[in-house]
Amino acid sequence: MTPIEMLTQRISTALLCEPAPDITELDQILSAGMKVPDHGNLQPWHFTVVTNKGLQRLSDVFVKAVCNNIDQTLSKTSLSINAEQQARLTKTAKMPFRAPLIIIVSTKFIEHKKVPKQEQLITAGCCVHAMQMAAFSLGYGAIWRTGDLAYNSDVKQSLELDANDEIVGFLYVGSPVKEQNNKLGITFKNKVTYWK
Repeated sequence: MTPIEMLTQRISTALLCEPAPDITELDQILSAGMKVPDHGNLQPWHFTVVTNKGLQRLSDVFVKAVCNNIDQTLSKTSLSINAEQQARLTKTAKMPFRAPLIIIVSTKFIEHKKVPKQEQLITAGCCVHAMQMAAFSLGYGAIWRTGDLAYNSDVKQSLELDANDEIVGFLYVGSPVKEQNNKLGITFKNKVTYWK
């Protein structure tokens, strides 16, 4: 696969299993995340690599965060947990096990007069994209996920993030469970204006 084919054929892969990248491949993926455009060379990001027992630890963090939200709701209504809330807890507990490896990308914002937070957030997002492309180039599948838990203060606290920092995404990485269809038919033609 040529570099341009890799860029134009990349797809997100939701169904992932073992094997995950080995330590050498993981180093290559993380190195790709370090090579993104970065105004001022601030490196305003942090990577948390989650594997093995860490997946259970992340599951516990997620469940605790959802329980805290449910508890706040219940304290206002004095009702007990319902079937819908229990189903949400069950689903939440399984989320980290959708892949054998998760790379959590978060910001580490730096005060800088020429590089606003928005630019730093974008460059951290570029890290996720670069690492997903690196995983794809190595023959792995990956998917960039966010969702409510990416914005949850309990999750951020468990990851030891400053209150002002953000979780940019959870990059799930592993081997594709099945071959996926390429996004045929997706075109840039209605997304471009040419000034000539």
